[in-house]
Amino acid sequence: MSSVASTRQRKSPAIKARAGVSVRPDNLAEQAYRNLRALILERKIAPGAPVVEGRLAEELRISRTPMREALVRLVGEGLLERSGARSYSVRKVSPTEYFQSMQVRETMETHAMDLAVDRIPAAEIDALMREIRRLAKETEQEALHWQADDRLHRMFAHASGNAVLLKLIETLRVNTRLFEIAGPFRRVATDGAEHLAILSAWREGNVKGAKKALLAHLRSLQQEVLDVLSGRRA
Repeated sequence: MSSVASTRQRKSPAIKARAGVSVRPDNLAEQAYRNLRALILERKIAPGAPVVEGRLAEELRISRTPMREALVRLVGEGLLERSGARSYSVRKVSPTEYFQSMQVRETMETHAMDLAVDRIPAAEIDALMREIRRLAKETEQEALHWQADDRLHRMFAHASGNAVLLKLIETLRVNTRLFEIAGPFRRVATDGAEHLAILSAWREGNVKGAKKALLAHLRSLQQEVLDVLSGRRA
C-alpha cells in the first residue's frame, strides 16, 4: 500500500513516479485529478485507505488548492468519500452494490449496443482487436488491459449518442471496478478472449451475437467474484 494509504511518511514508488510529471501551473488540478484517479483504479491505493490532502499534495509536489479541487472532483465521481475536514478515503463498494451494479450494466450496455448500430467505424473495431491480441503477448499487462477494457465498454456507450446513458454506464463501471480491485481477481487472459468474442460478432454485423457475448462476459465476471467470495477460487 502506498504512503498515501498509511500513516507512515515513506513515499511509494507509484506516487514518486507520477510526482515527477511536468505540469503547467494552470493545469495542476487536472493533472492531480488524473494522477490520483489512476492510482486508485490501478490498485495503488486500496479501497478504504485514507487519502490525506496535505500529505498527498506534498508527495505529488503541488499546492493544496489544486489538490483539493482534484479530491472534490473524485468525490463527485464516487471514487473517494470524505472522512474528515482535510482527509478522504477510497470508497468501498459492498458485494451487494457490486452485483446490483452489474445487473444494471447488463441492461444499459446492451441497450447502448442497440443504439450504436452502424455508428462505430470498422477501423476502430479492428484497431481495438489488434490491441487486445497484442496484450495477450505482454508479460506486464494489467494496466494496459484496463485501458483496453475501458475503450471497449466506453466505445459502445459513446456511440449510442445518449450522453445520459454514457454517464450512467461510466458511473456503474467505477462502482464495479472499485469492488473488483479489492479482491484477487486475475482475468487478463479471460477478459481478452471475451472482449474479442464481443468485437468479432460486432465486426461481422451480428448485433444479437455481440450482445450475447457481452452478457456472457459480464456474467462471467460475476461468477468469478462469487467463486472468490465463496472460497472456491483463491
